[in-house]
Amino acid sequence: MTAQPCINIIGGGLAGSEAAWQASRLGVRVVLHEMKPLKFSPAHKMQGLAELVCSNSLRSDALNSAVGLLKEEMRRAGSLIMEAADRNRVPAGKALAVDRRRFSEFITNALSQHPLIEIRRNEVEHIPPEGMDSHTTVIATGPLTSDALSSSLAALTGEEYLYFYDAIAPVILAESIDMSVVFRQSRYEPPGEGDYLNCPMNREQYQDFINEIIHGAKVPLREFEKAAYFEGCLPVEVMAERGFDTLRYGPMKPVGLVDPATGEMPWAVVQLRQEDIDGTMYNMVGFQTKLKWKEQERIFRMIPGLENAEFVRLGSIHRNTFVCAPKVIRPTLQLQKYPCLLLAGQVSGVEGYVESTAMGWLAGINAARFETGAKPLVPPAETAHGALTSHITNTETKNFQPMNVNFGLFPRLPQKLPKKKRGDAYAERALKAWEQFLEGLKM
Repeated sequence: MTAQPCINIIGGGLAGSEAAWQASRLGVRVVLHEMKPLKFSPAHKMQGLAELVCSNSLRSDALNSAVGLLKEEMRRAGSLIMEAADRNRVPAGKALAVDRRRFSEFITNALSQHPLIEIRRNEVEHIPPEGMDSHTTVIATGPLTSDALSSSLAALTGEEYLYFYDAIAPVILAESIDMSVVFRQSRYEPPGEGDYLNCPMNREQYQDFINEIIHGAKVPLREFEKAAYFEGCLPVEVMAERGFDTLRYGPMKPVGLVDPATGEMPWAVVQLRQEDIDGTMYNMVGFQTKLKWKEQERIFRMIPGLENAEFVRLGSIHRNTFVCAPKVIRPTLQLQKYPCLLLAGQVSGVEGYVESTAMGWLAGINAARFETGAKPLVPPAETAHGALTSHITNTETKNFQPMNVNFGLFPRLPQKLPKKKRGDAYAERALKAWEQFLEGLKM
């Protein structure tokens, strides 16, 4: 009697959870290894799978945006993560944001109850060759891959890891926000309407706030580390150090907002986004930080309306780990030297929740196909999935850095169009190619 095909997936984050779900849909047995709650990384707090650490937002849900297109491709491909997000979304304007706890619980329950998925709560510290010979393995340990496993993977790939730093934004208890000062409005919507709370500042308040951020005590880097932040998720103090107006042209921009107390646009604002379905917590939008915790409490309480803020979670900083993908990964996400070993998620060289999940989807599909003797697949270049895999496998190695999905990664459109129409054109072309791809996959 032939044994049922089985794959190992190391890491129960977004990518690992998605990979497990997709492989099981193809009838392959999965052993999902997750070290929590036996051991937690510096950034993780929950025991459940697919914990969102940096933010509760999965960014734009608009189909004519690259990340919105990527979400739609995943929805059409039966993504568990997207189903969880859609079922547990919270108000966030045009963005898709979720209740983190319920989101994680939904995914944990779905995977725990699947007859082909076994969840083992254990830490995997190395990948022995005999383990790879016995079963196909997906490494989806995320940006906080342990030192032991990083060393093991580095030895297998023969390449040094690259790294950058990512910071987490604070979360505030809703009842501690002074609503007599803070006003509700999304940009360009009528006053009192919208999904965001806004803390208004005048010029003097903004100047004092910026000075305190710049001079506040920060968590120091270790001697052997260097700061190499991801440009799309800079710590607020790094932005402040770049110039007096950097923040008010970034996450603190007041454009499209009117303070009802003055009837005018504030000099700057701090926006708060709902964190959970019940609206009991709010996230400080764009306020990733490496300020020390006591300094965060002191400085962020300078913000009008947050003088008595109770912080459910303070910001922190952690290292993101990823391989130099163009040197070591095939477009199928298999390692060039070891095709039975696949990488998924941020460790594979993509950036962002949605992008990590998409690579988990592809790794799960291809791991199952490889284990059963079928040929692993490469998504069409015109699709968002294909654009990402092309980026991490075809970029010049000396310039390689993780990147969010964007239309600059896609093949050029056949005709020149006005900027407002390009997104729709990219999406129409991508979804047509994606449907043909899925039809061939017979999902």
